[in-house]
Amino acid sequence: MTELTWGVALVIVGTYLWKLAGLSVPQTVLEHRVTLAIAALIPVAFLSALVAVQTFADGTTLVLDARLVGVGVAAILLWLRVPFLPMLIAAAASTALVRLFF
Repeated sequence: MTELTWGVALVIVGTYLWKLAGLSVPQTVLEHRVTLAIAALIPVAFLSALVAVQTFADGTTLVLDARLVGVGVAAILLWLRVPFLPMLIAAAASTALVRLFF
């Protein structure tokens, strides 16, 4: 067996054991106030990290380009509670205009 096969097998076993450990957690722990609060914030943290990586990274280098303008416009419009579709169009248009002129 190759190293890749061993690695895949290790990930499979580890994933199964992680799932089994999650199923064995007592219900009182899962319904605890702090656990519920943390579970509600995890998707927000992952999505924020994804947006940051896609905005500021190009491979392994840090870049500041037109994407930063688009994210900035989107953030301001979301703060102003503009609906999603107009915000998306404005962010895409501002990014395109920055790329066109700079």
